[in-house]
Amino acid sequence: MPPLDGVRIVDLTRLLPGAYATLVLANLGAEVIKIEEPRRGDTMRTLGAAYFDALNRGKKSVALDLKSPDDRRVLDALLATADVAVDSFRPSTAKRLRVDADTLRPKHPRLICASMIGFPRNGARAEQPAHDINYQALAGLLARGATRAPRADVASFAPNSSTDAPVMPGPLVADVGAAMQTTIEILAALVERQRTGVGRAIDVPLSEAARAWTLFPSTRDFESACYTLYETADGAWLALGALEEKFWTAFCHRLGRPDFVPLQHARQFDEIRAVMRTKTRDEWLAWFDGVDTCLTPVVERSAEASRFGASHAPAVGEHTGAVLDDLRRRGLL
Repeated sequence: MPPLDGVRIVDLTRLLPGAYATLVLANLGAEVIKIEEPRRGDTMRTLGAAYFDALNRGKKSVALDLKSPDDRRVLDALLATADVAVDSFRPSTAKRLRVDADTLRPKHPRLICASMIGFPRNGARAEQPAHDINYQALAGLLARGATRAPRADVASFAPNSSTDAPVMPGPLVADVGAAMQTTIEILAALVERQRTGVGRAIDVPLSEAARAWTLFPSTRDFESACYTLYETADGAWLALGALEEKFWTAFCHRLGRPDFVPLQHARQFDEIRAVMRTKTRDEWLAWFDGVDTCLTPVVERSAEASRFGASHAPAVGEHTGAVLDDLRRRGLL
């Protein structure tokens, strides 16, 4: 039996952060009921259908218009059966739709209300609209690395050749970081409720999630001969992460170049790059098979698509009828 078997989560969120948070909980066994606007559903369905499918597989979709009094009654009945409600509205919007914690918790004291908000609720930006790129910009993440002088040995994959211009971000670290923090806080609140019998309100500002990433180095901070990308003879790439001396030594000896060992943390390593261009990617992988070092291929993202398994994301409102029937059987409608 999965650890969250029997836990019901009502997902009022849109786009990536909430979808990923509730996906993690669904993978742990929770029943996730996604509330969608009846006409269009989640905006992510049109902005990135493939990502929507990946992040919402295994969930149920119920179509409700939160501005409709009748649908509001349905939502209230559903929340009476739920353990957790997650939303991603701005504070004023959540209050207007009556899905804010101050409205819900008096009626549903066991309910855990998790709000993924853009900025701290009492801050000057509380109602400002923003997305991941904005949170990263305000956290200083887009300027990190852009002020470093470009190096000739990494120019082929440098994100921006300018020393002054900010760089477009890669991973959506504010979205993903906030999703993970929300998941952790929900799990902690479920444990707390076992002791107290009551739920709690949780706020997770995405801006603060982005700011947390400034505590950590990036891969570029570690870049050196032992921790970089190497192009191979066929134009493919290999990733080497031999930070520990034993892994770097094993790498150099397998290359037949023990003279490279002192170059482990060198910033200029053109001769090593030249050696790595003498074989194809698959030839190098075969050559290093069984060697205790950190060498992997750089694969295309599509090559990993099958890992999501056979479950699929629901159509808009696919489970509305079944969920309403369940509420009627419980005498809640």
